Amino acid sequence: MTLLIVGGSGFLGTELVRQAVSAGHPTDATYTTRPGTAPGVTWRSLDLRDPGSAEAVVAEVNPRVIVNASSGGADWAVTAEGPVRLAIAAAKAGCRMIHVSSDAVFSGKSHVPYDEHCKPDPITPYGAAKAAAETVLLLHPDTAVARTSLIIGDGQSEHERTVHELATGTREGVLFTDDFRCPVHVGDLAAALLELASGDTTGVHHLGGNRALSRHELGVLIARRDGLDASRLPTGLRADSTLSGPLDIRLDSRSTQRKLRTTLRGAHQFLAPTGLNAAAGADEIADR
Repeated sequence: MTLLIVGGSGFLGTELVRQAVSAGHPTDATYTTRPGTAPGVTWRSLDLRDPGSAEAVVAEVNPRVIVNASSGGADWAVTAEGPVRLAIAAAKAGCRMIHVSSDAVFSGKSHVPYDEHCKPDPITPYGAAKAAAETVLLLHPDTAVARTSLIIGDGQSEHERTVHELATGTREGVLFTDDFRCPVHVGDLAAALLELASGDTTGVHHLGGNRALSRHELGVLIARRDGLDASRLPTGLRADSTLSGPLDIRLDSRSTQRKLRTTLRGAHQFLAPTGLNAAAGADEIADR
């Protein structure tokens, strides 16, 4: 299976590249500013804002599957229009496409938890861009859209960095206690995406972790795993803040999980502390 991983130098893309190469798949990956460092992969520059760039790269690589793991935030040209250009290029080349979307396509105002049949109703610019990108399903029939949630790693994600900075007092802010998501480990997510890539399934799939947590609960798990004082994490309510965003957009991933060999663990599993940190966490719970 020849793969083209778009956004291969990003957080999720780096793990996708690592797993794809480890599995022996011929792999090309794209970058915007600088190539990744993973060996065994051919790196190609790609600007998703350039109408002709996607088609040129796809034609040159001639992949069996494109996995779009690019992340442009609320930049409409990258996040909304870029995947459309990829889908058109994939359709012309006759290759399959896996597009990574987000739980941010939902408002959190109804249908919680959200399964694959729920219609997007975003309330943020990023969510709107992600929802618009899901029109790739209409442009190219051989496409799977994979909605996911907060992506956590082994210390490298932006969420983990934020927790460290808040716990050590080097950053201002709070962790919301009323903002619920289904965090997923980057390794689990990458493995699940490659499973989808190797099959023939199409349509919408949810790839969230199997446990819903507030952002503060997630922060506490990260802090305990890393030996930080979780009591130093400041709390607040998104509902009382000036930051717009949905409050509860937990994903129901059970339907997709039944089709996968990869287990989409919850954060309570992949962030479980070990050794001395585990003992300290148990003592803290016992003292409550």
